[in-house]
Amino acid sequence: MRDLLPVLERWYAARVPFGLATVVSVSRSAPRGPGAAMAVGPDDEVVGSVSGGCVEGAVFDLAQEVVAESEARLATFGYSDEDAFAVGLTCGGEITVLVRPVTPETDPAFGAVAASVGSGEPVTVATVVDGPARRGAALAVWPEAVAGSLGDPGLDVAVTADARGELALGATGLRHYGPHGERREDSVSVFLHSFAPPPRMLVFGAIDYAAAVARIGAFLGYRVTVCDARPVFATPKRFPEGVEVVAEWPHRYLRGTETDERTVICVLTHDPKFDVPLLEEALRRPAAYIGAMGSRRTHDDRRKRLVEAGLDERELARLRSPLGLDLGARTPEEVAVSVAAEIVALRWGGSGAPLTATSGAIHAAGSA
Repeated sequence: MRDLLPVLERWYAARVPFGLATVVSVSRSAPRGPGAAMAVGPDDEVVGSVSGGCVEGAVFDLAQEVVAESEARLATFGYSDEDAFAVGLTCGGEITVLVRPVTPETDPAFGAVAASVGSGEPVTVATVVDGPARRGAALAVWPEAVAGSLGDPGLDVAVTADARGELALGATGLRHYGPHGERREDSVSVFLHSFAPPPRMLVFGAIDYAAAVARIGAFLGYRVTVCDARPVFATPKRFPEGVEVVAEWPHRYLRGTETDERTVICVLTHDPKFDVPLLEEALRRPAAYIGAMGSRRTHDDRRKRLVEAGLDERELARLRSPLGLDLGARTPEEVAVSVAAEIVALRWGGSGAPLTATSGAIHAAGSA
């Protein structure tokens, strides 16, 4: 979508209707993931791709029909068992594509969304894919604003909360609801397309606990990097696939790495020569969570050293040490769950208490 924006904004500003096709789900070895887009505009101009060439011809025809009828359509493409030469994916996969007409009348928020995406401002676009709601209806959700509607106030509220949760992780995918936003029903399918890079999780200390924390971090949607000054431990084969592994002194790596208000920093080195200079750097830069592993005694010694390094009480108050919630965890995997639980609770303002000990709504207003 980012690559298509200059053309789409030109069409939109000229009030020229165009058909926008978006991949909303894939299976097996489909060549493009959810969010891949293609648009068909005036004079049969085409930009983008949904499959790398396999089904573009069929999508082109569908987009023309959608614009002519001003009604969104859903189509699934894959190999045809009856005719191997039918429109299909040569890789054997399957994609489902939503094609909807876009004009200032059908999608008044599109211009604002395009401007946000172009400027790097996070935004999620929620679009009805199927069910008892108007297919193609769109709701744009920013961290502090909303535009558009999916056609029902309850559905808008539920989707807005989930869209902000997906936006916090830079995640994209299908969600399912009841017609009025009921979370235990699945009659309405909504595609949440987040325009934000996934947040980073920086794990320092290539110990066995780090592999478990990295694994659960990736599961939660973070882009995970593990860093350790010892090359013998900082090797990719010791960590889950897709996790970046860096052999460098932790504080030097962090000093050269950009962080923001979504970044999670987990310090598992529990060695003063590593973690004190690292935390001195971490506690003075943007981050959503900064946690350090160690015993109470280790924490007291670490805190004393950080005070001697010049950190004040406001900076020290950001440190979660010992990191994690009190779950009675013992194994690396259990400790990783404890750390992940604290990260989620901090992000959404959760108490960490058992739900049986709380009352009122489980999901606070504005949360996912």
